[in-house]
Amino acid sequence: MTADANSTAHRFVDVDGMQIFYREAGPSDAPVLLLPHGYPCSSFQYRRLMPALADRWRLVAPDYPGFGLSDTPPADAFGFDFDAYAGFLEAFCDELGLDRYALYLHDYGSQIGLRLAIRRPDRVAAIIIQNGDIYEDTLGPKYQPLQEYWRDPSDSNRAALEEAVSEEGFRSEFVGEVSEEQAARFPPELWKLHWPLMNTPQRRDLVRKLMEGLKDNLEWFPRYQEYLREHQPQALIVWGPNDGYMPEESARAYLRDIPKAELVFTDGGHWLLETHLEQVVPVIRRFLSTIF
Repeated sequence: MTADANSTAHRFVDVDGMQIFYREAGPSDAPVLLLPHGYPCSSFQYRRLMPALADRWRLVAPDYPGFGLSDTPPADAFGFDFDAYAGFLEAFCDELGLDRYALYLHDYGSQIGLRLAIRRPDRVAAIIIQNGDIYEDTLGPKYQPLQEYWRDPSDSNRAALEEAVSEEGFRSEFVGEVSEEQAARFPPELWKLHWPLMNTPQRRDLVRKLMEGLKDNLEWFPRYQEYLREHQPQALIVWGPNDGYMPEESARAYLRDIPKAELVFTDGGHWLLETHLEQVVPVIRRFLSTIF
């Protein structure tokens, strides 16, 4: 496994008047792996995966508007919902000339990435699914506070969401359900550096609205599933089953719609690129070698 931190470039690009930060690694003419990030994170979550694949593939990971080092546009200029982020991702790809790519689908990135795939199915060469949920009947127990808020949007239930949007809330998302041994593999920069970037009134508000909007996003789950059934993309499912949001059943559910997908389990949780990179990278390399 190649691991040269100097192989990743850090750039800005103008997308619809927004300054967007992104990371890029690998030859400019190599096949592309597009890396939409999850919550609560930014393109920083891919900092270790990118150099590990950069010898053969071009990896591109943007920070969404309102996240990381990208601009935060006014609320009346950008929707700050999953559809708006899919539109942003399409415009970002247009700006960089990315017209064919494999998609890495993780966490919120699975929702945003699949909306992009529905918009531009012609561009999707393959998908890699890593702990991203699109099946309502397999949601894990960590969804309970959100489900309680959806049923009853009272101040007390909203307070639980507001409490999650904090440095300690971010920390808990990363290390709250893994073993002590695995928790030690997480660099505190994941929350210590990201929280100050998110700790503005507008950014805290957009994060809460994204959580609240997950209820409406459930209505998209059948559309994601229909896309998979109709297009049957070549797919790798690599999963950490120790995930309170997306347990083992969430991974197996994909086989309902893409039965030929390769399914690989680890003994990790939601953030495999922090705890199981050495195990995951060879699987991804083998899969991408069959695509490109």
